[in-house]
Amino acid sequence: MDRARARARRAPLLPALLFLILVTQLPFLATVVISFLRWNALAPQNRGLAGLDNYRAVFTDPALRSSVATTVLLTVTVVLVSLLLGLGLALLLDRGFRGRALVRTLLITPFLIVPVASALIWKHALYNASYGLINGVLTWVWGLFGSDSPPQPDWLTRTPLAAVEVALIWQWTPFMMLILLAGLQSRPTDTVEAAQVDGASAFDIFRYLTLPHLRRYLELAALLGTIYVVQTFDAVFTLTSGGLGTANLPYTIYQTFYQAHDYGLASAQGVVVLLASLLVATFALRTVASLLRREAVR
Repeated sequence: MDRARARARRAPLLPALLFLILVTQLPFLATVVISFLRWNALAPQNRGLAGLDNYRAVFTDPALRSSVATTVLLTVTVVLVSLLLGLGLALLLDRGFRGRALVRTLLITPFLIVPVASALIWKHALYNASYGLINGVLTWVWGLFGSDSPPQPDWLTRTPLAAVEVALIWQWTPFMMLILLAGLQSRPTDTVEAAQVDGASAFDIFRYLTLPHLRRYLELAALLGTIYVVQTFDAVFTLTSGGLGTANLPYTIYQTFYQAHDYGLASAQGVVVLLASLLVATFALRTVASLLRREAVR
């Protein structure tokens, strides 16, 4: 009887489970199979079983190693800077002031913009050397001091990787802010009030109470941010087209598949990236589980 009840409860979930398997697991299995094949559309006569050759190429190709280094640098920079900025904004929004709801909405807006649209805004409205806002501000500032020759750098050419990082930091800081703000609002107020009564300074409260409480939330934000930023393609494609040392792993896979037409190698690259993302996602899920257990104990 208990088994029949369990089956009856699970039966409505079967269509959703089958749909999930069809749209996620079957394409992944097909990608794994293709990754063991020698399949280049430019050389159809040389198609066959490649064994582990594609995976050897993944780990020995100098261009791919360069894209791995770029991905690591891009991800670490974006996640750390957006995490620090998000923490600062969350601390400010945790205070009560007039118009806080409006300010919070405005700060969340960059995260809600479509990634391609965000990259286009930065490329044309901000970075453009001729009519971009950044160079326009430089012209205005230099004009205040009577200079007729302000610097007009081409940001996408002079500092391409930094330009991509700044655009991504602007986009992901609200995400970090939301997670950390949720952590701040779950902080026990009685402990903070007791510390204030005992004469603890604001810095001591932050160092000994707020920061330890936010540790799990900081870990969660960093892990989730890493999962998403590692997969960044829109900003790299739109801003620099992968040139000048900005090609990360997703863009390299795109080049291998759509430009070199090497489907076997591109599939192997995708499998390796997915396995690395799953490793990070496992830590993220453990962090979420520990947060839920802590909330349940309360």
